[in-house]
Amino acid sequence: MDQLVSVGESVGTYVESSRSSPNDTAAALSLRLLGQLTIARGGEPVKLPSSRKLRALLAYLALAPHPVSRSRLCELLWDVPNDPRGELRWCLSKLRGALNQPGRQRVETEGDTVALRLADTNVDAVEAATAVAEGIETLSLGRLRALAQLFSGDFLDGLELDRSPHFTSWLTAQRRRFSSCHVAVLEHIIGLFPQGADEAGAYLDRWLELAPFDGRAHVALLENLARRGQIGAGEEHIATAAELFRSEELDVAPLREAWHEIKARHSSATPCARSGLALPAPQAPIVAVESEPASVRRASLAVMPFAESAVNFRGGLADGLTHDIITRLAKLRDFFVIARGSVFALAEKDIAPEDAGRRLNVDYVATGSVRSLSGRVIVSVELVEVRTARIVWAETFEHRPDEIFTVIDDIGNSIVSSIAAEIATVERNRAMLKAPNSLNAWEAYHRGLWHMYRFTRQENELAQQFFNDALKLDPTFARAYAGLSFTHWQNAFQRWGDRDREASLAFATAGHSLLVDDRNPAAHWAMGRALWLRGEQDGSLLELAKAVDLSPNFALGHYALSFVHSQSGDPQSAIGSSDHSRHLSPFDPLLFGMMGARAMAHARLGEYDEAAEWALKAAARPNAHVIILAIAAHCLALAGRQDEARNFAAAIRTTWPDYRADDFIATFRFDRDGEALFRRGAKLIGLN
Repeated sequence: MDQLVSVGESVGTYVESSRSSPNDTAAALSLRLLGQLTIARGGEPVKLPSSRKLRALLAYLALAPHPVSRSRLCELLWDVPNDPRGELRWCLSKLRGALNQPGRQRVETEGDTVALRLADTNVDAVEAATAVAEGIETLSLGRLRALAQLFSGDFLDGLELDRSPHFTSWLTAQRRRFSSCHVAVLEHIIGLFPQGADEAGAYLDRWLELAPFDGRAHVALLENLARRGQIGAGEEHIATAAELFRSEELDVAPLREAWHEIKARHSSATPCARSGLALPAPQAPIVAVESEPASVRRASLAVMPFAESAVNFRGGLADGLTHDIITRLAKLRDFFVIARGSVFALAEKDIAPEDAGRRLNVDYVATGSVRSLSGRVIVSVELVEVRTARIVWAETFEHRPDEIFTVIDDIGNSIVSSIAAEIATVERNRAMLKAPNSLNAWEAYHRGLWHMYRFTRQENELAQQFFNDALKLDPTFARAYAGLSFTHWQNAFQRWGDRDREASLAFATAGHSLLVDDRNPAAHWAMGRALWLRGEQDGSLLELAKAVDLSPNFALGHYALSFVHSQSGDPQSAIGSSDHSRHLSPFDPLLFGMMGARAMAHARLGEYDEAAEWALKAAARPNAHVIILAIAAHCLALAGRQDEARNFAAAIRTTWPDYRADDFIATFRFDRDGEALFRRGAKLIGLN
């Protein structure tokens, strides 16, 4: 839906916020959208006609990431008048008069499209969106204060249009988005002030005004009051907050507990003591979330009900898709997912997604919309980091509505896999920026993943250290045990240690993972791989099948099935599982393995040309290790491409000088025919 066109996406070719040079001060143009829409040139206001639709058109084009078709603009702003294109032409002519200057044509029409060229124009909304996209948490206090001053009111304050439902939807979405940006800026400003700072008061008041049910705002205010010795004012605030929370059927108990802890801490603290805001925000009673100790905190996500165009009742395609996504994400067991009942209850109160995310005290919120057009279904999705209002990921999917369940399954697969991958990437990158001794279990685990996916002996050792650190902090962390098992598996597979010993350690740590969470697909994945190392193929396939049964979206489970089948199982199944794993996780760090497994399966089927092509794709991945190069050498040899195969053989021997066919065969678990096949390939290029 067009209301999901994101603010972050608006910072592109056609809309860029930049400062004019000193010589252009007189001609400098500025456009204010946060508050009442105004235009100024050289500090002097530019008069616009009184038309509300002209102003709406200006704002929409100012934030559009791409040129917009005239038909779309007519649909957006005019309720089928006699001559919508004539009215559009009139509006564009007035905009040219207001925006264009000699040598600067800011209103651009080409063919059937319209765009604004505002690279030399100060647009407050774009400046705010750019800061959010770049990362609010990286900005200085001075820069944050300057951003806060941009928010002089609601986005397009007072600019509503009758009988323009598409524009109204877009306007509502943008107001929610910019309000969330404003809150994020205020929160980060307060976080940079010394505790009890006098000037924090105005920012705290504004934060509470914008997000009255955000528990972190209340805790921050109570901390500030206690730090300044204003305990009585804190008591009055907690009483007022309790009434406010009760009016919305929210649980005030966590806020009261936070206040008791704050009072106790400050009654015994020295005047110069400082304390952090490490307390959890209150949650709605419908949310079954316990406050986690900091050492075991994990990422959390709320998937808000998707909107569906032209549908005013619950239970349609959008609700079915939302429910499916929540269920699939929960089955991954990689992070905490808010239950369906909680998010639907908040949505029924017409609470904005970002506000819902703060009430639920989650790290990420996913929102989306569904449009059914003639012959296709269009689903738009956004993943937002709540505390920074940053759009982590956004995508649009299209599908022919031949079968409703196919739509839910196919699009749902892509959405779930993308959300899981993007959250993992953000969390991994954040963990990399922190000091190792400051990491909690979740962060140490993701730091371990970062090193693990480098696929070198030294990085694998570092990964083991971080997984062990995570388990010291949280001995019930199943995924950390699975990660540790994978590092031992790598040691055995890559011959970085004694194979039997490392295989035993991979098996033992996979067993620990199963003991703490038998429903976690990663635990069964780790056990399946460990059993493969021990030569127990049947048991391996059973465990890997269990992993994908528990979570059909667990890409690594499908890849591991492909890996085992490619050597001595069903090569056709190997190809199917490889394709499915890559569909679920197209940018996976183990993509080279998915492709390599398919290459070996094609070779076993006698399809040597296909095997060679897939092996080359695998070897071209930036983190492909020497075993992948060996797969490429053997498959190319079987395809009759000896020169290329010998090049790979030479590359292998730069790191493994005495590499032979026996080493290749011992690495895998081929059946008799497969072993003979690859020995034949090795002989063709002198690796026998």
